[in-house]
Amino acid sequence: MREYLLTLCITAAVTYLLTGPVRKFAIVAGAMPEIRARDVHREPTPRLGGIAMFFGLCAGLLVADHLTNLSEVFEKSNEPRALLSGAALIWLIGVLDDKFEIDALIKLGGQMIAAGVMVVQGLTILWIPLPGVGTVALTQWQGTLLTVALVVITINAVNFVDGLDGLAAGMVCIAAGAFFLYAYRIWYGYNIEAAAPATLFAVILMGMCIGFLPHNMHPARIFMGDSGSMLIGLVLAAGAISVTGQVDPDVMKLFSGSERNAVHQMVPVYIPLLMPLTIIAIPAADLILAIVRRTWKGQSPFAADRGHLHHRLLEIGHSHSRAVLIMYFFSALIAFGALAYSVNAASMWIVLSVVFLSAIGLVLLLLPRFTPRAPRWAEGFVPPRYRRRRAAVMASEEETAVPADEDEERVPVGAGVNGATAIGSRKRTR
Repeated sequence: MREYLLTLCITAAVTYLLTGPVRKFAIVAGAMPEIRARDVHREPTPRLGGIAMFFGLCAGLLVADHLTNLSEVFEKSNEPRALLSGAALIWLIGVLDDKFEIDALIKLGGQMIAAGVMVVQGLTILWIPLPGVGTVALTQWQGTLLTVALVVITINAVNFVDGLDGLAAGMVCIAAGAFFLYAYRIWYGYNIEAAAPATLFAVILMGMCIGFLPHNMHPARIFMGDSGSMLIGLVLAAGAISVTGQVDPDVMKLFSGSERNAVHQMVPVYIPLLMPLTIIAIPAADLILAIVRRTWKGQSPFAADRGHLHHRLLEIGHSHSRAVLIMYFFSALIAFGALAYSVNAASMWIVLSVVFLSAIGLVLLLLPRFTPRAPRWAEGFVPPRYRRRRAAVMASEEETAVPADEDEERVPVGAGVNGATAIGSRKRTR
């Protein structure tokens, strides 16, 4: 564990230290696009943060290659080299897109080529365990198609969710943390060396995100751009591919005791099929909803809009930071809930805890619909916006501020999520 911690710290430090110079380079290179209609930031912000993240990835792999225990991963497996090759290709495509904004179909083709490069070097799904069927071996073409599909879906899911400051990096960091605990348990708990590369990929991905987040939290000084979002999406998919289909039930010796106990003990075998979906559950849901929404309107699935989940949270009335924290909360709930279920599938406390935390999350979502007001005896201890008298005075000032000649009929704004009508511009009080 100490070597993993050292790798994480080196990756985070390199990413953090390089992000500042990369920001200056992005400004000089002109990688500061104009603010678009779907953007939520108010000032042009440089991109190309993926450059620092890529060098952090290289530093993490280089350090791990020189550590005693982690160096065995490079000796017994070609997957780290496969990851580096695919990451370099997808990173180069992302850098070009951040600077020149290349076509979406070209990016899609580059994603498929990057996945193919990893497949050629051995980073592919060999078999999958199916409930009630057992381990199903895949042909070369089946494994290739499934691997490419998983890579493309994960990359685009992470890319779609990258719409608020610190959102994509934080969600991927949470997912990588859950996946690290799962892969680490499979490797050391069951002594399965096939899970070692996935464990290394997860800890390096955590370091990349942790090192970049201080520069990317609201208000962001730099964006990761497609060079960063596609890169971390590829690394996340590579970890899932590395461990999916590599867990052998015979090696784990799960078939013992009664049939019911065997079913519960087989849960860790099937989790590789679910874990890649749970760690990107919210980005994947956002991706699916975006495709359905755009095609329903007759638009291209790659056309940008302001209908993503994080945009909806802003429309409800959440602040920028609050919307990001809510997305963090649900990502952690899904990822770590699946992780806890894989450890002990027979425990009812896990299910009850997930239900309880889900209820808390729903309450947090509904809070913007209510305006809290402090009791009169406590008005002196709370900010002015929570005082009843102050709120009434401000409301009357707004009414008197409306010009007298403004007698034309107002057009009602369509209700948004949960009945919110904050789709258009809104008045803000101080």
